[in-house]
Amino acid sequence: MPSSPLEIVFAGTPDFAVPTLQALIESHHRVIAAYTQPDRLAGRGRKMLSSPVKRLSVQQQIKIYQPESLRTEEAREHLRALCPDVMVVVAYGQILPPDILQIPKYGCLNVHASLLPRWRGAAPIQRAILAGDRETGIAVMQMDEGLDTGNILSRVRTPIHDKDNGQTLHDRLAAMGAAALIKALDDMAGGSLPQAMPQNDNDACYAAKLTKAEAAIDWSRPTGEIVRAIRGFNPWPVAHTEFDGEPLRIWQASDVSRTTHVAAGEVISINHNITVATGNGCLELLEVQPAGGTRMSAQAFLNSRREIIEPGYIFGQSQKK
Repeated sequence: MPSSPLEIVFAGTPDFAVPTLQALIESHHRVIAAYTQPDRLAGRGRKMLSSPVKRLSVQQQIKIYQPESLRTEEAREHLRALCPDVMVVVAYGQILPPDILQIPKYGCLNVHASLLPRWRGAAPIQRAILAGDRETGIAVMQMDEGLDTGNILSRVRTPIHDKDNGQTLHDRLAAMGAAALIKALDDMAGGSLPQAMPQNDNDACYAAKLTKAEAAIDWSRPTGEIVRAIRGFNPWPVAHTEFDGEPLRIWQASDVSRTTHVAAGEVISINHNITVATGNGCLELLEVQPAGGTRMSAQAFLNSRREIIEPGYIFGQSQKK
């Protein structure tokens, strides 16, 4: 057990940050304040919503600060007044300027959802799936002025399973990140933190923010690439294709070891599921969501659209072949 608890300022916003904040609350360290993004209008009703980190902080009676920017003298003075030993940052949503990084006694630690320097940036979990990486993990990093470029304090690895999607990998890495961060803080407080390792910039990849446009399925691509896109874009922005003039969301599909010589996007067969041709083979649709409808099995969707879906129908086009 470390000799003394650390005074922590936490900065985070989405669901991914919540397990780390919860772990800090349950640890012998003390969370003296939480920074999170300002409440935003969201949803169809355009209601003002608080971040998951704010909701937990309110529940735990932690002081909350929601500055629009940390690049003001007011923000600097506020953090200085807290006198933190360390600032823990997990998907906060703002880049910390150099003068903020220098305020905590031991600097700022970041929990990042990749094996840095692989996948620096906003969407490391999904980019790892899309790229076909066989493993990913958590990096605990001493923050510097760059985008996820700081020295690495620890890495924890996990395989990416064939059935993993963006949500399952998100949840697993969030839990791993919480455990890795607590260990790093305990080592820091006990004076046994290992020397930080510089990153090799030559190995870095940029994990760009996801967009709805890139989730449109290009059926001419290889089967494996399309299936990874369906997994990676689940739960957002969700892979989709055109069906009968409307978008059809594809939540789950499987690779079928079968060759075909028909047009990409063409329905090859309809049985319990819907088999569709790709650029180098075919895949089976397992779970879909029609426009204005709910998620359903491919079988249920097929049963409700028998008059349209038949061998020869081409997804992504407005008419049959």
